[in-house]
Amino acid sequence: MTNRIILLSLTALLLHACVQQPPKTPPAPPPKKEPQAETSQPGPQIQPPGPTIQPGPAIADREDVQAFIGEMSRKHGFSAAELRKTFSDVSIQQPILTAMSKPWEAKPWYAYKKLFLTDTRIQNGIAFKQRNAAALAKAEAKYGVSPEIITAIIGIESAYGAKPGNYRVIDALSTLGFDYPKRAGFFRGELEQFLLLSREEGVSPLQPIGSYAGAMGMPQFMPSSYRKLAADGDGDGKRDIWNNPADAIASVARYFSANGWKTGEPIADSINGPESATGKVVKLEEETGPAYWATYHNFNVIMRYNHSPLYAMAATELSKRLVAGQ
Repeated sequence: MTNRIILLSLTALLLHACVQQPPKTPPAPPPKKEPQAETSQPGPQIQPPGPTIQPGPAIADREDVQAFIGEMSRKHGFSAAELRKTFSDVSIQQPILTAMSKPWEAKPWYAYKKLFLTDTRIQNGIAFKQRNAAALAKAEAKYGVSPEIITAIIGIESAYGAKPGNYRVIDALSTLGFDYPKRAGFFRGELEQFLLLSREEGVSPLQPIGSYAGAMGMPQFMPSSYRKLAADGDGDGKRDIWNNPADAIASVARYFSANGWKTGEPIADSINGPESATGKVVKLEEETGPAYWATYHNFNVIMRYNHSPLYAMAATELSKRLVAGQ
């Protein structure tokens, strides 16, 4: 009897425990990951910097700007009201005027060349040549300009597209056209060309980005050069010198060809002194003293791109190092 009582008590206790203990909840399955789209690894992409717009005096109501607007309306059929609206968003950029007072070409050669003849620029130039070998070969076949000098120009002008400038072109050209008396006529002419270019290409004149001097894209073309000589390098019907290396390459080659580049001819040779020259002598200041170079026709063609002999020599030397470093 006692054993039966004990057994019944244990049974009751077990039943009570089963009733009181909540059933275990099975663990929740891990959250399902959303499927990720497969992505390819793109090649080097150039991301232009955002525009630099400094607060400055507005220019839309200035007399000289109003006169310019009237001239553009009479001469080219622009809507004066639309141009006034455009220039209401333009102001004088003091950093541009400051930059114009300190040109790199004022440096001595030994300091100037250190800006461009660096290991990084040489290696990036070799890589640019390799990536764009087909476009460079096509440009050479059509225009007779070597891949090395085309690459060197793009390397000096914009570090192969990495540094195309960060000013709105209209801000730069307006600042220099209306508040830089030394060369106001030139820059006002480029502003005229830029507005024509914008209309022809169907873009807002407030959109394109360039250097503090208003030069544009990988090859840093001024608007007048773009309108005359920018080229469609890949046959897509566009002349995109900002984002398309093939167009930038063809444009530089066409520029040199139009200015008389002679295929295969030398650019410059180092000489001991002016008395041993066989061409025009350029004297450059090295840290150890003067250095002399005999320069030829193609050197002068490079100077049509930039009038400084320092620039032409930097392009020449960079092109040589691109060949040597391959």
